[in-house]
Amino acid sequence: MHWADVLADELLKEKKDYYVLATGITPSGPIHIGNMREVLTTDAVYRSLLDKGAGAELIYVADDFDHLRKVYPYLPKSYEKYVGIPISEIPCPCGKHKSYADHYLGSFLNSLKEIGISPKVYRASEMYKKGEYSDVIRVALENTDRIKTIIEEISKRKLPKGWIPFNIQCDKCRRITSAKPVLFDYSNIEYKCECGYEGIIDIKKGGVGKLPWRVDWPARWKMLGVDFEAFGKDLGTVGGARDTGEKIVQDIYDYPPPKFTVYEFILLKGKGAMHSSKGTALSGEEMLKMTPPEVLRFLIMKNQPNKHIVFDPGLGVLNLVDEYDQQERVYFGKEEETRGMKDLKKTYELSQPETTPKKLPFQVPYRHLVTLIQIGKEWNDTKKILLRTGQIPKNLGNKDEKHLRQRADHVKYWLDCFAPDTVRFEVKEKTPKIKLSTEQKKLLTILKGKFSALEWEAENIHNMIYEISESEKISIKMAFKTIYEVILDQEKGPRAGYFLSNLDKDFILKRFEEAVK
Repeated sequence: MHWADVLADELLKEKKDYYVLATGITPSGPIHIGNMREVLTTDAVYRSLLDKGAGAELIYVADDFDHLRKVYPYLPKSYEKYVGIPISEIPCPCGKHKSYADHYLGSFLNSLKEIGISPKVYRASEMYKKGEYSDVIRVALENTDRIKTIIEEISKRKLPKGWIPFNIQCDKCRRITSAKPVLFDYSNIEYKCECGYEGIIDIKKGGVGKLPWRVDWPARWKMLGVDFEAFGKDLGTVGGARDTGEKIVQDIYDYPPPKFTVYEFILLKGKGAMHSSKGTALSGEEMLKMTPPEVLRFLIMKNQPNKHIVFDPGLGVLNLVDEYDQQERVYFGKEEETRGMKDLKKTYELSQPETTPKKLPFQVPYRHLVTLIQIGKEWNDTKKILLRTGQIPKNLGNKDEKHLRQRADHVKYWLDCFAPDTVRFEVKEKTPKIKLSTEQKKLLTILKGKFSALEWEAENIHNMIYEISESEKISIKMAFKTIYEVILDQEKGPRAGYFLSNLDKDFILKRFEEAVK
């Protein structure tokens, strides 16, 4: 049974009419594919509940009332003055969005839409300012001593004298990290701020501060009626936010802690765990530019949440797409299932951004597109090659063409930004000025003569190169090197037979002729 079904069945034991599944991320920087695992994991359980006939809702809480913790590597030093201020109140880095939070949140929500996730979105800044937190704030402050004891006993850390479960926002400097309470007399809190300002806030008025994270999280479970949430292993450690949250939501808010699953991190090959704050992350937006959305979903769906994933944005992308395409062929009965393909049917269906296709989408190997895109440059050129070589039918449907074109766009982005030099090449418009040996010139002359009468197919070309290499006693390594040099001006390239078959035959004959002059 697929892990999403296992988690859904556990939820169904509650025998409720309706389930709320929550996910939430602070948009303090590029939201990377490690964060995306949280949303996709929760979405998988949500979809499984719907498949089982249950009523369910997927919600996303943008923690945009959190403060800027430091000047991250991707920010100018001028942002030092905003440290401690809620990110919903900080200027946008590019100047095109309403706030710092909107700058990152907008692209993330667009990415969610592309991978087929449409949650109900809550913005913490709006919830606080509208007074939606008022009741849970009041309850927290009334139980200050109990909450303090819970946090200290479970987390094994000492909270400062005078601590209250509320971070006051200074009316002057706007920080929520530097104001300290002096006197609390419901519903007013007198405070002094490190900036020198002294003031009074009324907690019944929305947006005057926020609950600290260890209280905010369980309070949110109560407010939104959360039944399930996935979270990273950092929050699930002994004495962590999950442990204190369970106790607070039960003892203070009289609400049962949601069911959950803990997910492992996605590691970036060569860099370890992704952290936007350290500049060692691949954003979900970037991932979706170089990888089809169904393949990104597949990466998450095929792995148990408690299994860490090492993502390689280089050649690993090609392997991942190949694996997805193979499972797609098996799903539609075009290939036999191989060992290790666990829960294939459910994994494939959960990998689809929208509905599951009724028939096998037309496939062109991703690695082959890597070659074609570097020959054709634009989609129309690539399409002409595919038509000329009979790799796609003339009556290819609009849906299949859209699918292939989307993949071609992903390949182009990957080539521009992430592909290793070993797969990059450029077909030179003019014959490279290289000095060929007598042996090399002889090889090209013979190839030109043989190629002119050859049926222009990959296998024929491949066999002919080997045949001439053997008959003329020229090393095959030298033969391939010569072909790549006169076409690409480099010593290596893609598999010669397939590569040449996708180039116009007359172009090759003319190039060989010019090279031996």
